[in-house]
Parts: sequence; C-alpha cells; structure tokens
Amino acid sequence: MEDAEVERLIGGRPRLAYEDIVAHPRLREAARTYLDRFLAVYDEEPFLVRLLIEAGRHSVVQLVMMLEATYEPAKRETWPTLGRVKEMMGAFGFASGRHVDELIGRLCEVGFLELQPSEHDRRSKILKGTERLWAHDRQWLAAHFVPLAICCPQHDYGPVERRDPQFQVRFRHATMPFATLGAKLIRSVPDMLMFFEHAGGYMVVAALLQAAFATGDPSHAAVPYTGVAERFGLSRTHVRRLLGAAEEAGLVRLHARGGHRVEILPRLWASHDRGISCGMYFHDMIYVETIKGHALSGSLSAAEGADAGSRHTGGAHLRRVK
Repeated sequence: MEDAEVERLIGGRPRLAYEDIVAHPRLREAARTYLDRFLAVYDEEPFLVRLLIEAGRHSVVQLVMMLEATYEPAKRETWPTLGRVKEMMGAFGFASGRHVDELIGRLCEVGFLELQPSEHDRRSKILKGTERLWAHDRQWLAAHFVPLAICCPQHDYGPVERRDPQFQVRFRHATMPFATLGAKLIRSVPDMLMFFEHAGGYMVVAALLQAAFATGDPSHAAVPYTGVAERFGLSRTHVRRLLGAAEEAGLVRLHARGGHRVEILPRLWASHDRGISCGMYFHDMIYVETIKGHALSGSLSAAEGADAGSRHTGGAHLRRVK
C-alpha cells in the first residue's frame, strides 16, 4: 500500500493496517461468508452478472453513484455528465469512451440509470442512478462489509448492515476522493484482475472457491461448466475459457473435462486473500471518513464518534483480535 498517498487522503494512518488484515486468523472464515453473501446478491438475477460483473462496467456504475452523491447544481464542475464519466474512466484506464457510451446506454435501457437535461443548462445531460441501482448497491455494500464485521467485531458497521439509504449516499460521497486509490488497489492483485476484466469472470472463481469451502477440501472442487453457466447467465464456452486461462496463469489445474474436477493451487487462495484484504482495507477507510464527516454535522452518536476517533491507531484494533 502507498502509505504517503493514503495518509494524504485521510490526514493520518488508516484505522486498519493492510498487513494485519491479510494475516488475520479469521480471514478465511470471513472469505467463506463473504462468498456466500456476495453470490446470493446475484444468484437470483443472472442478468446483473452479465451487466455489472466486469471491472470497467462496475467502475462506471460506482462512479455515477459517487458523482451523483457529490453533485451540487450550482457548481458546474460537480455535474455528473456523460463527458465527466468518460474523462474519469479514461484516467482510471478501465474503459474507452465508446465502451462507456454503450454501457450507459444499456444501463438506461434496463432502468439502472437516467440521462436527463440539466435544469441549469439544457445542453448538458445529467446522469442519475435509479432507485433500482441504489437498492442493488445497498445489497452489494452489505455483502462487502461482512468480512470486516467478522474480523473486526469491535467496530460498528450497523448503518451498512441495516442498508441505511442516507448513510449509503454519505458513503458514496466520501468515496469520491478515493476513486483513484480504488483503481490502483484493483490492479494491485493481477490474478484477480484477470477475472475482473471479463464479464462475470469473478463469479466463476467465486463459485469455485465456494464449492471448495462447501466440501471442506481447499485443494479440489467441482464446478461443472454447464451448471456455472446457467447459474450466472453465462455461456459454457465463456466459463471453460476463463478456467483455461486460470490454468495457464498457474492458479488451477483441470483434471477432468467440463469442470468436474478442478485442483485449486495455493496461488489462487493467496491472491484471493489479498483481494479480499484490499477490499476490507479500502472500505473500512472510507467508512471511517464517512462517520467522520457525519460527526462534523453534529448528528453522530457517541459510540460512532469514539469508533471513528480510533482511526489514527494504525491497525491496533485489528491486532488485538488476533
């Protein structure tokens, strides 16, 4: 982690240290619960897998919500316009302008985004997430805070767990200054990025690891290509190619046709642990900043204030539960 950049963003050391998270004795337990909760968000809606589970697509959706949360009509520089989304996505290196146009068009078609003329300048169009998108994001956030709740029970993540819509908007507002850091963290685990760069790619590795947890054998699992494809609305060929690429990268070995016996190599587990840890590190940092900003408004509870005040301990709280 780039300590100088993080300290510049938050004015001190983060509450949780990345090194402590990745070495936490309950991390695998947290990963198992996370996989169950995360996959449950999409199991009933395979359409969302094809639409949202890919780094560029996911980043567009997250960016629109951050821009909407920080939007001030009187300040043109805050307007969540299509041009601004394209500019920021280009800076992150996740999608071309044409790709952004196509994705936003599709998201508008299916009722996740709206593109409307600005009330202040009819020549400019403002992007806005619908309630369907914000409701999905509340479920997504709740799943991603599960590992933190398991490894750090001394911290209160209640507003996320309760899916508080007002807290959600504040959280997305607080995320904006961290957008570049978030893109860097995604790229810091290239084995996971390999899956994120393909539509539904992470769902395949998540299903594989979930199957290994279910059988109690971390070294082997069965993920029949047809079953995974049907579960997530993907093609069987797509699943086969993803696992084939994982084998070439040294993450798995395929011992039977059709995904009926997959050997999971230690490198995949280690990379997934690092990916989970990056997410926990990132989300807790923003959670603390959200609480801190809420405290400035005078509406923060004493317990939340004390929790946010522990930020500068640089991981001490995490080490105490080891």
